[in-house]
Amino acid sequence: METELSRELGIEHAIFGFTPFPAVAAAISRAGGFGVLGAVRYTDPQELARDLDRLDKLADGKPYGLDVVMPAKKVEGVTEADVEAMIPAGHRGFVQELLTRYGVPELAEGETSGWRITGWMEEVARNQLDVAFGYPIKLLANALGSPPADVIERAHAHGVLVAALAGSAEHARRHAAAGIDVVVAQGYEAGGHTGEIGSMVLVPEVVEAVAPLPVLAAGGIGSGEQAAAGLALGAQGVWLGSLWLTTEEADLHSAALTRKLLAAGSGDTVRSRALTGKPARQLRTAWTDAWDDPAGPGTLPMPLQGLLVAEAVSRIQKYEVGELLGTPVGQIVGRMTSERSVQAVVDDLTRGFERAVTRLHRIAGRSAT
Repeated sequence: METELSRELGIEHAIFGFTPFPAVAAAISRAGGFGVLGAVRYTDPQELARDLDRLDKLADGKPYGLDVVMPAKKVEGVTEADVEAMIPAGHRGFVQELLTRYGVPELAEGETSGWRITGWMEEVARNQLDVAFGYPIKLLANALGSPPADVIERAHAHGVLVAALAGSAEHARRHAAAGIDVVVAQGYEAGGHTGEIGSMVLVPEVVEAVAPLPVLAAGGIGSGEQAAAGLALGAQGVWLGSLWLTTEEADLHSAALTRKLLAAGSGDTVRSRALTGKPARQLRTAWTDAWDDPAGPGTLPMPLQGLLVAEAVSRIQKYEVGELLGTPVGQIVGRMTSERSVQAVVDDLTRGFERAVTRLHRIAGRSAT
């Protein structure tokens, strides 16, 4: 699975793996792909430095990247406390009622939430970059589109390629105009924040819109045959996230959540604003149903919703409250039926890719005669 972009980055397979776990990112890189560590959960720069130390050591000299969440427009002078003060009391009451209804225990005295969607904030994200550019990262990806112009310039000054996710051809054109090096065309099927257009339609539209910039196909890809389809549509690689959640190297801290993922089918996800305030594909649970119910107060815009539910999500995860327990994941969850090593997943992807290419060569050969 070698393309012009994979050769530029020095990787064997054009498989880009997004993950919140340093051990998984390192294993993807060691297996010949390109591991990308998600940074949104790191509010403390020292914690990010600790995990980048670990990733760098485990990667064994193989290239890797970092994914941040930054708005394109810089916001000055807004603190997390300022944003917290904007959350209506009625929404706080709704969260408490849900937790009480399902018997979710309180956190221990003095224990703080371990789940905070605050990496979107200008100060937090820039602190992450101050740490990241001290490591040999080869790619900086931004989940909210193009990062600010000065961040792109800074990355390029360090010899780092910049990637941005796009859910439409128009988004992709804006990224190209901003100086982005790689566009990730993320289809409707993907886990996490995603748009309205399916991958089969989106990928060729984005490829055409930003040519000759390289495009990565994302969303609904969990097999080598699907990866081959992405490359056949013009992509120079595939961007996979959900598939790594049930690998042996992943650290979900919840056996119950792993079991739910392994048992879920492709129809067991929903696009909901319940987690962050923006449409994000995740497991459908009683939690998402409650927030999507017209009888409820409705979700708040990003970042208010993420701050509102942070402690609640931590409590649900800690105590493994089955009805409410979920996670961002794509429709590809239906293929995630057993725990495997990252190496086994990559091997399966490359074998499937070879089968697809062989099949197409055979079909083309018959058509020509």
